[in-house]
Amino acid sequence: MRQDLIKKAHELRSHGFTVGEIADELNVSMDTARWLNMQKQNEKEKTTDVPIDFAINWNSLGGSSSRLKHVSAALSDMALAHGEVDVVIGIAVSGIPFATMMADFLEIKEGFETALSVFHPIKHRKGTDEDQKGAISENFAQVKGKKVIIVDDVITSGKTVKEVINALIDLGAEPVVVTVLIDKVGISEIEGIPIESLIKVNRLG
Repeated sequence: MRQDLIKKAHELRSHGFTVGEIADELNVSMDTARWLNMQKQNEKEKTTDVPIDFAINWNSLGGSSSRLKHVSAALSDMALAHGEVDVVIGIAVSGIPFATMMADFLEIKEGFETALSVFHPIKHRKGTDEDQKGAISENFAQVKGKKVIIVDDVITSGKTVKEVINALIDLGAEPVVVTVLIDKVGISEIEGIPIESLIKVNRLG
């Protein structure tokens, strides 16, 4: 399993993926993505200096629009417990399919127009400028003055979610709830915003 991840990380790096994009693609932390890229592909497995992490593989879900739809409906149902919203914002890249289907589901189920927006996190940027920030796309719905659901596939550290919450607040939006497929850190809120996840992963010991 580890060698497969190392191979995939090297392949993604060779295609120009940033460390953040590799982390997203493999559903691992940034530290794990860096570690994978530093390993030699044919080297025997080592147990030293390996970051503590869980590799999440949801290919069987991502390859099926029907399965994505059902999971998005479940995420929408959990989000509705927190009240009516105006905009669903997906965190690029893997949060976007869920957010798109959730916006559609909420509009049909609740009878109110639900818009879609997209957030591009700082970890996807190629530059090293410390002043860089994540950004909400201008090509989708505006969020100012709106109640917003934040959607991603996996919470690994909570850093990206915190980033989008602060970006929304800076733009005058009201984040209502964060919905994710998998929560790898077992947290109930970030910056006072509740987290709803279908699956929580806890490391014992």
